[in-house]
Amino acid sequence: MAQLPNSYARSDTVVRTGARVDEGLRAYMLRVYNYMSAGVALTGVVAYFTAQAATSNPAVAQALYQSPLKWVIMFAPLAFVMFLSFRVYKMSPGAAQIAFWAFAAVMGISLSAIFLVFTGTSIAQVFFVTAAAFAALSVYGYTTQKDLSGWGSFLIMGVVGIILAALLNLFLQSSGLSFAINVLGVLIFAGLTAYDTQQIKDGYYAVRDDAALMTKSAIMGALSLYLNFINMFTMLLQLVGNRE
Repeated sequence: MAQLPNSYARSDTVVRTGARVDEGLRAYMLRVYNYMSAGVALTGVVAYFTAQAATSNPAVAQALYQSPLKWVIMFAPLAFVMFLSFRVYKMSPGAAQIAFWAFAAVMGISLSAIFLVFTGTSIAQVFFVTAAAFAALSVYGYTTQKDLSGWGSFLIMGVVGIILAALLNLFLQSSGLSFAINVLGVLIFAGLTAYDTQQIKDGYYAVRDDAALMTKSAIMGALSLYLNFINMFTMLLQLVGNRE
């Protein structure tokens, strides 16, 4: 059999290597989206059944929404995010997954009040609108050839500003400020969805040779996308949702 030219052999190697990279990247991104989707589903289930328990038992409603425990419930998800951000790469993959599921469950308790404030139809409509927008933005972030890294510092500053404004509005109770926070929040988290998707995609190449590191990186990527989705959903709900 005639020997293949060296140039053809090199070309064949590059093609096969590229195919393996593409296959690995697709599997990695699918893993991220699976974690994120399962987290959103867990949050929704916990939120729904917590609201049902509060509706059927006034003592539960009193404890969750009117006692000092409400402040713990309100800020517990933020504490989980900070914990995961600083500790996830020092944890085992199993512990990181447990922490992520615990965070999603706690977020469900925190969001349970939406079922008492907004109609079920309104919640479902806003959820599907958010899901469609999220999917489109994430596809854009994954497929675009434009470098979105320049968006990062601007968007992070926007998130910090929203958090500070929201904390201030806990005391001011200004409807105008609340409206501005929600409008800007939807735009900022929409931008973050595309930005984070591209960052997660690019980050794959740094972790693909370490299975444990790849698992923890996928969890952090899922956490970023989860937060973008949940924040877009709740802010859109505040803007257009029909109240009970």
